[in-house]
Amino acid sequence: MNLKRLILEGEGVSLDFKKTITRYEKIAKTMVSFANNKGGKLLVGVADNGAILGVKSEEEEKYMLTKAAHLYCRPAIEPVFEEIYIDQKVVLVAEIPPSDNKPHYALAEDGKWWVYIRVKDKSVLASKIVVDVLKRSNEDQGVLIEYSSKEKALLEYLDEMGRITVKQFCTLLNIGRRRAQRILVDLVLSGVILVHTTEKEEFYTAA
Repeated sequence: MNLKRLILEGEGVSLDFKKTITRYEKIAKTMVSFANNKGGKLLVGVADNGAILGVKSEEEEKYMLTKAAHLYCRPAIEPVFEEIYIDQKVVLVAEIPPSDNKPHYALAEDGKWWVYIRVKDKSVLASKIVVDVLKRSNEDQGVLIEYSSKEKALLEYLDEMGRITVKQFCTLLNIGRRRAQRILVDLVLSGVILVHTTEKEEFYTAA
């Protein structure tokens, strides 16, 4: 692993820098967001700006990460550790593989369990639709879509406008939020539409 090159890429969807592990809740959130996505690497001993600081005690950092992965993530996550020596310092790499057991929940400071996904370099709270998509993506049994007038109306709208939110979809078809969410989940799983999550909103486009 070329650590310096990796650090130069900067934090992103599958890479996160931590100077040190301070709070179980915070690190569990990052690990869960990686496991719910395509996996990722945590570099401990690296500052946000990419400066290599090294870790004081890799055993202590490993203990913190393992405890967070086992007790603050549900289902538990198994990080794979590697110690890399660079410029007389040790950087601890914790690799979080993509999971076949989604969605993973992280225990927050409010004592509740939440699902997080990775959006660019942030771990963001997943919407109900995304949680449903994660749950059903494990089943992998394919979704049989019967195109009713509702699906057709949605695709025509996307063809014309380019994107839609849940609220706009409810208004378009004059249906309740739960019904709208079910239709959207089916369409995401069958690959007909794509879900886009940003820190501020969530919207859908044609695939």
